Amino acid sequence: MRSIASPRLGSWLTSLFQAFSTRDDHAGFSTTLAIYIARQFMLSTLSMVLALTGLVSLFDFIDLLRRAATRPNVPASLVVKIAALHVPYYIIYVLPFGILLGGIVCFSRLTRSSELIVARAAGISAWQFLASPLACAILTGLLTTTGISALSSSMFRSAEMLDQTYLRTGGGPLTLNGGALWLRQSDDGLVPHGVAILHAQDVHLVNGALNVSGVSIFRLDDRDRLILRVESPNGALGDHQWLLHDTSVLHPDHLPQKIGDMTLPSDLTVGRVQESFASPDTLSVFALPGFINLLERSGFPSIRHRLHFQSLLALPILAGTMALVSAGFSMRPTRRGGVARMLGSGIAAGFALFTISKVAEQFGESGALPPVLAAWAPTGAGLCLAVALLLHMEDG
Repeated sequence: MRSIASPRLGSWLTSLFQAFSTRDDHAGFSTTLAIYIARQFMLSTLSMVLALTGLVSLFDFIDLLRRAATRPNVPASLVVKIAALHVPYYIIYVLPFGILLGGIVCFSRLTRSSELIVARAAGISAWQFLASPLACAILTGLLTTTGISALSSSMFRSAEMLDQTYLRTGGGPLTLNGGALWLRQSDDGLVPHGVAILHAQDVHLVNGALNVSGVSIFRLDDRDRLILRVESPNGALGDHQWLLHDTSVLHPDHLPQKIGDMTLPSDLTVGRVQESFASPDTLSVFALPGFINLLERSGFPSIRHRLHFQSLLALPILAGTMALVSAGFSMRPTRRGGVARMLGSGIAAGFALFTISKVAEQFGESGALPPVLAAWAPTGAGLCLAVALLLHMEDG
């Protein structure tokens, strides 16, 4: 059997060597090899992303069933719908790990079958045959950021509304029911570039209307000097304006003056106020910049939204980094031994990067780190690790 198998294996390796040695004059390396490795990498990556998404979605479905078990009026079809609406969100969440594990499976299989060894014997360096997987990983991350994130935000928003309505007792995404509200907005009604600071002692969301009571509005000029103060016992947020009742106006060094009902233009709507307290995952990458500016003008905290926006921008680079990390830990020749240890180290490195990213995210949300640094630091650390591994493997 050995005498028959050895010539077959030798002829197969020879033909593979000749195929990989056929170079494209324009590209400088084999186009056939690039397409072949890219196809193998994408198949492994997509399979791993789907497997991880299915696993996470299963646990999410079980948790939703547990919560719905205490509510007999909630049908099982609603639980299935909420779990299905979460699927695009989990695809974004597991994408870096899917690329890492899929890349490890792909490159270890190509190394074990001696295909990468033959390619390197043909004079193709690791940097050349990693170009196509790296490009595929970056394009996958870019597609996820621009396409899947928009779909995920819309579906996740619908899932949150169903969750809040049927499975929670909060009454809606507005977390300030019965609490105080402070906001800052532009006010050009008295002077150009003026500012209005609104304080409401009680806020209630009833039938889609935002009602406030104990309202005080401080109208300032462009240098934050007080022009007048407005007091109202109650009011409501209408369509891009505040409607105040029984209003009194207090000018500096003057007695209060009753003016009755009053309207104050505003950039806010009830939906935007609700979104400001909702999860940043309910907004797409295209809607986040404008919404962040609105939050900052209105005085709402925007650090979570800025951190989420930077994380989405960093996702394509993180995807390419994970592809390089998987290659650095899985292309060790089997004859050298220690392959299992290297593969385990690659998986451990992926989870270490995940831990670092979560720690950096917590520092970013607390304000200890700028959102840009908190979102991009794990990606930079992983990229340095991957480049160091590949340099050691290729040129060390």
